[in-house]
Amino acid sequence: MAASDYQPVIGLEVHAQLLTRAKIFCGCSTQFGSPPNHNTCPVCLGMPGVLPVLNKRVVEFAVRVGLALGCTVRKTSVWSRKNYFYPDLPKGYQITQYDQPICEGGKLTIDVDGTTKDIRIRRIHMEEDAGKSVHDAVGGESLVDLNRAGVPLLEIVSEPDIRSSEEAVEYLKSLRDVLVYLGVNDGNMEEGSLRCDANVSVMRKGSSTLGQRTELKNMNSFRFVRQAIDYEIARQIEVLESGGKVIQETRLWDVQRGETRPMRSKEDAHDYRYFPEPDLPPLHVSDALIDEVGRSLPELPRAKARRFLSQYGLPAYDVKILCAERPLADFFEACAGQYMDYKKLSNWFLGELMRLLNEKGGSISSLKVQPAQLAALLSSVDKGEISANAGKDVLAEMFRTGRDPASIIAEKGLGQVSDAAVIEAAVDDAIAKNQGEVEKYRAGKKQVLGFFVGQVMKAMKGKGNPALINEMLKKKLG
Repeated sequence: MAASDYQPVIGLEVHAQLLTRAKIFCGCSTQFGSPPNHNTCPVCLGMPGVLPVLNKRVVEFAVRVGLALGCTVRKTSVWSRKNYFYPDLPKGYQITQYDQPICEGGKLTIDVDGTTKDIRIRRIHMEEDAGKSVHDAVGGESLVDLNRAGVPLLEIVSEPDIRSSEEAVEYLKSLRDVLVYLGVNDGNMEEGSLRCDANVSVMRKGSSTLGQRTELKNMNSFRFVRQAIDYEIARQIEVLESGGKVIQETRLWDVQRGETRPMRSKEDAHDYRYFPEPDLPPLHVSDALIDEVGRSLPELPRAKARRFLSQYGLPAYDVKILCAERPLADFFEACAGQYMDYKKLSNWFLGELMRLLNEKGGSISSLKVQPAQLAALLSSVDKGEISANAGKDVLAEMFRTGRDPASIIAEKGLGQVSDAAVIEAAVDDAIAKNQGEVEKYRAGKKQVLGFFVGQVMKAMKGKGNPALINEMLKKKLG
């Protein structure tokens, strides 16, 4: 059978590190990049006799995400111990939630190939992270850094509703955008604060029997998620077509080889010997907390994009970029309140502003340019006080210093000349010196107009008003 005769079935497990200052069960810092084993204490190191104390902020963030995704928030959820033995798990177990997670149900809507699709959310639960093993660090040794042990995570598990690597990436991007908008996660996959495991299987089209799944790990970018899933789909189809059976296992995405390879046999729930966590009572979430968190939810990316389309009349492409990050969307709206040519404003955002951010570094949150300043700059361009090219130079200086455009224009002498008498003198001079080109123009070669515009602009050192120059040239050339 051909590969097209098979249907991939994919579910994603996303681990999102929460933006709390302290760990989930102790007061240690969650700061990334600290020296190895610096952010640790007896609780997160699993010393005998210590007891965990739940960080309330973690619960609030979990409820926040659950409500944003349309989940049911459990009034009572239970902590469990997940037992396994890795060098980077100091207690020999992980405190998590198993059969009674804090959130269940819900969905996330994605756009793929011009159509929308709902990906159902099975569950969201809180848990603590493990440490980090660093292999081949010194002389071939493996070292352990426990800074990450006890860092709060949300595990967001989808139903197996995803049917391609493209859908998987769109789901992951959309979920990342929601988490960042909510302020609960920074969306940084490279630093490990957003991690994704994929459960992948294939079945023959028309069949109702799911195939044997494998779990893919070590995918720290959207590109690797796509590549790993595509490779695994092709591998499983090849196994089945050759008469073999897909084995339930965990596979590692090997970036260097561009392939998945076996990591270990896939454990089932009973292998982890889940049982209720004896050191933590059941968690009770009050209606008051749910209502309070619900009222604090911001406008989410999808709703904001729909509003941008209708309120500002922008193309879908512009809206997708502007709404990708909440600070960018907020800054656009602040500028739109003072400058009403929304498409032109969007063009400057997607062009010059994004270029400066990419080239010079920084973020919208730390931008020195104020909305009123940008509006004033664009108004100066519209009025012909400066040219569009000069406006780009002014914006670059505003980006660097935060100064008002008027003072930069005056200091650099960028003001555009719109005096009709001055322009007419320059036009007359250009015509007088280029009679041959005048004859070509009058003979029908209208493209010669550009030559004259260039001559006039050169004489005026680039400060002539282009619209007035064009108008006067056409009038005098006949």
